Amino acid sequence: MSLKGKTLFISGGSRGIGLAIALRAARDGANVTIAAKTAEPHPKLPGTIYTAADEIEQAGGRALPALCDIRDEAQVADAVAKTVEKFGGIDACINNASAIQLTGTLDTDMKRFDLMHQINTRGTFLVSKMCIPHLKMTQNPHILNLAPPLDMQAKWFKGHVAYTMAKFGMSMCTLGMSAEFAKDGIAVNSLWPLTAIDTAAVRNLLGGATVAAMSRSPEIMADAAHAILSRPSREATGNFYIDEEVLRAEGVTDFSKYAPAATGPLAGDFFVPDEVFARTETEVARTFG
Repeated sequence: MSLKGKTLFISGGSRGIGLAIALRAARDGANVTIAAKTAEPHPKLPGTIYTAADEIEQAGGRALPALCDIRDEAQVADAVAKTVEKFGGIDACINNASAIQLTGTLDTDMKRFDLMHQINTRGTFLVSKMCIPHLKMTQNPHILNLAPPLDMQAKWFKGHVAYTMAKFGMSMCTLGMSAEFAKDGIAVNSLWPLTAIDTAAVRNLLGGATVAAMSRSPEIMADAAHAILSRPSREATGNFYIDEEVLRAEGVTDFSKYAPAATGPLAGDFFVPDEVFARTETEVARTFG
C-alpha cells in the first residue's frame, strides 16, 4: 500500500484535510499538485500553496504549487497541464476545495449561494472533467470527493438548504461519474468523516474551541484517503466511505491517536446517516443534525 511515484492533483490543499492527505502521500514519495488560490498569508487562516509545497517536500514528496481558482476553467486547465508537464501524468484527483455558510434561505445572499455552488458542485465537476483524460491513461486511477453520503432527509436541508444543495452536488458527481467511467477503470468515490474534524472551519464557524476539543485531527481523513487510493480502482468505485469505517476495514481498532485530548464523546459530523452512527463502536454526540 504505497503511493510512491503516484501523482495527486488536490484542489484547495493548502491547509486542513487537503494538506493532511498531501502529506500522507508525500511520506510514500508521491508527487502532489496543490491547486488553490492562497498565495499570500491570510490573517485568519494558516498556510499558502507555497508553505504546503515546502511541507510536502520535507515529508519526502515532490510538490507543484499551482495558483488556481477552481471556478476559472482556464486556470484549472493550466494547473492540470503544468502537473502533467512536471510529473508525466495524473493518478488521482482529490476534490477537497469547498465553501460553507450555514444560513437559512432568507439569510443567504445570492453571491454566497453562487460561491458555494461554483466551488463545491461546479468546481468538483470541472476539476474532475479536466483530470479524467489523464486518469484514463494511468494504471490505477482514482477520483476522491470529500463529500457526504446522499442521506436525503429534511433535517440536513432545513437550516442551510443552499450549503446542503452545493455539498450534495459533489456527492452526485460521485454517483454519476462512478457509473459513467466504470468502463475506463476510474474509481470515483466520496469520503466523509464520522466526527467533526479540527480544521479552520470548525474553529471559525462551527463551534470554536468547544467543538474543536470534541473533534479528530485531519490525519484520520488522510489515512482513510490513503487506504482508498491504494485499492484497485476497478474493484472500489461508487462508494460513500466514512473515514472510521475505511480504517476499521484496514484493521485499525485504536482511534485514540486522532483525538488524544478528547475527554468525552466526539462531535458527530453533518450528513452522517443514523445507521452509520448505529453501527459504529465510537461514542459520538450527534452535534450536527
